[in-house]
Amino acid sequence: MQVTPITSSDHFPGTHWDWRGHQIYYVSAGAASSPYPPLLFIHGFGASTDHWRKNMAELQTEFSVWAIDLLGFGRSAKPNLAYSGDLWREQLQDFITEVVKQPVILVGNSLGGYASLCVAAQGAEFASGVVLLNSAGPFTEPETEKPRSNRVQRLFRERVRSLFLHPWVSYFLFQSMRRPRKIRQTLEKVYLDKSAVTDRLVEEIYRPSCDQGALQVFMSVFKSPQGEKTDVLLQRLSCPLLTIWGEGDPWMNCRDRAAKFRQYYPTLTEHFLQAGHCPHDEVPTQVNQLLRQWVQPIAFTKGVYKQT
Repeated sequence: MQVTPITSSDHFPGTHWDWRGHQIYYVSAGAASSPYPPLLFIHGFGASTDHWRKNMAELQTEFSVWAIDLLGFGRSAKPNLAYSGDLWREQLQDFITEVVKQPVILVGNSLGGYASLCVAAQGAEFASGVVLLNSAGPFTEPETEKPRSNRVQRLFRERVRSLFLHPWVSYFLFQSMRRPRKIRQTLEKVYLDKSAVTDRLVEEIYRPSCDQGALQVFMSVFKSPQGEKTDVLLQRLSCPLLTIWGEGDPWMNCRDRAAKFRQYYPTLTEHFLQAGHCPHDEVPTQVNQLLRQWVQPIAFTKGVYKQT
């Protein structure tokens, strides 16, 4: 393992970790002697460790806090690989084992939520708990005959996905989506509080898109097959689960999706907030307080939890 200190723009110690020959960026801060497990923050698609700065800044007084850029995103390397949930699960497992060196509470948004669940489902040696914020990830569709409207929607999604597999389509879509003006427009659609969409936030998302290999990462995500179904992962889970939903999210029906999580993991704790797809950045004070309230009453002993 090779670790190279670098300067972090968000005032936390920034470091590159060598993973399978690729440079992985992460930041860490906080109370090393905290009685609670470390918090490991996992960003969503197109985001990075920067997206968690508001949470880390406040929670570092009570917790050991970490955030990592998934391979292909942020300041991490962007090699030409087949990107998938399995790849990011392996990255996070190795990071927890080699760098953090103890089980963590995984806190993931969107794609990062799905990656967090993939890791937590592997057992207590990696995760003492998991927090999902507007988590992505497919559920198994029932075998019964589906309404015609669902079949039409599925067929439409399949055709759109096949269109994006064409390199020239992916190229022009990427070039369009990465423009700062387009990034701002997209963020303003998925944030209820438009004032949270700052120039800094736009720049933090735009900057990695200029890196060599960013286009290939974007194209690979469309080509990758769906990973393990969320319901299967939930049935393997044995640690505490907290779900936080920004119910103003235009990309998912949070109430319906939350019901599926409860169906497969009825012991979870859930909260709904007046926010969009990224509640941790839009209403960070509320999210931070929910994290404290959920973690602090739990006593962890050798990776197994009990209510105090």
